[in-house]
Amino acid sequence: MAASVLQRCLGAVKVIHKSAYLSCAGRRWLLSAAYTDTTLWETRKKDPQNLAQLAAFMDRIYERNFPVSSLTISRFVDSISSREEVDQAEYYLYRFRHSPNCWYLRDWTIHSWVRQCLKYGAKDKALHTLKNKVQYGIFPDEFSFNLLLDAYIKEEDFKGACSVVEEVMLQEACDLPSTQILSLYALSRYLATKPKLGVSEERGLGASLLIVGLKQNNTVGLSAQLLGSALLGKVEMAEGIHAVFRGMPLLWTPGYVGRALAVMEKVAAAPGDVKLTKDMIDSVEAVLKELSSDSDSSEGEESGGEEDRKGESGGEEDRKEEKMVDEDDLAERAKLPQYASRFQELLSQLQSQGKVDAAPLEALVSALAQQALPRAEEPDLEQYAGRVRDWESERRQLIQREVEARERAEMEKQARIEARAAAQQG
Repeated sequence: MAASVLQRCLGAVKVIHKSAYLSCAGRRWLLSAAYTDTTLWETRKKDPQNLAQLAAFMDRIYERNFPVSSLTISRFVDSISSREEVDQAEYYLYRFRHSPNCWYLRDWTIHSWVRQCLKYGAKDKALHTLKNKVQYGIFPDEFSFNLLLDAYIKEEDFKGACSVVEEVMLQEACDLPSTQILSLYALSRYLATKPKLGVSEERGLGASLLIVGLKQNNTVGLSAQLLGSALLGKVEMAEGIHAVFRGMPLLWTPGYVGRALAVMEKVAAAPGDVKLTKDMIDSVEAVLKELSSDSDSSEGEESGGEEDRKGESGGEEDRKEEKMVDEDDLAERAKLPQYASRFQELLSQLQSQGKVDAAPLEALVSALAQQALPRAEEPDLEQYAGRVRDWESERRQLIQREVEARERAEMEKQARIEARAAAQQG
């Protein structure tokens, strides 16, 4: 579904003139007011709580080593009314996650947490709990991700938006076309700022581009796959394949630079109008040049080091160090000259076929957002309305079970009192 929606919409953006691009880049194609409207969520039946009393109640429960119920933490999050109370809720979400009931944090509580953070100007707190999801148990659905992404994009904090996209990638929560579009928008706008990236940032950005790009087989998706694979290949060449896939939903086998070239081969062989954007191709070329330069430098250092070690008694230690180097990584690094040569061949082939799109990725994604996002919102809103109804039904059932449990506990308590009184009279 995602591929077809995006493919249809890209037909309208095959040719983008420079003036059109400048106009497009200056605007922000965001979620509609209907998507971000809080009316449906706010009209749920409320269960207002005094947060001070609720916090004291939870503290007593924890002190007695009893579990706090998912309803209690849900009530706390729903009752937030200030930025300071967001911080309090963060503390109790952490405690709940480290309690026996940690597996029962409700989906609607996570959604409510994201909404409350946005409502009280604490989107950074929502992102913090996302990035530390193991400690807080915050695993949002795609609708919640979209709301948070939209908030960062509105403020043109594209670095923060890309941090959210990285969490979308790690959770593999990019099946909705709307999430794909917002993610690509954030990634392309951030890349347009030409940020200086460290190894961990290249890894996260590369994986995000690749995973989101794989969701569609078109110019935007393939261009994202191209640079994503190249950035991961750069990390692989520098740090080894284990540094790439650890903790990531990625292939464990070496050869990410080769996969980038495979994208170019796929586009060269594909019929139709699918292309690769010039700016992504240029970025891949820059990656290959940097890798080649680093490889030449390291070879010079190694040869100099060997001369220095001649005549020394460290031969055995050198052999041990060599054994510690992953053979697959060494074999992959040895392919770099072939990769560089093959890249130039494929580039010439793409140019001769007219399959290099002069429009930057940022422009294509902006036009895509303008065309496709309104259409992609409709099914999201329908699903969200149904999800809210299901959440409310589940919440009412939990409340009923809570009431019944209290009634049973009260009856058992009364029975014990009566039995004690009868025993004293006898």
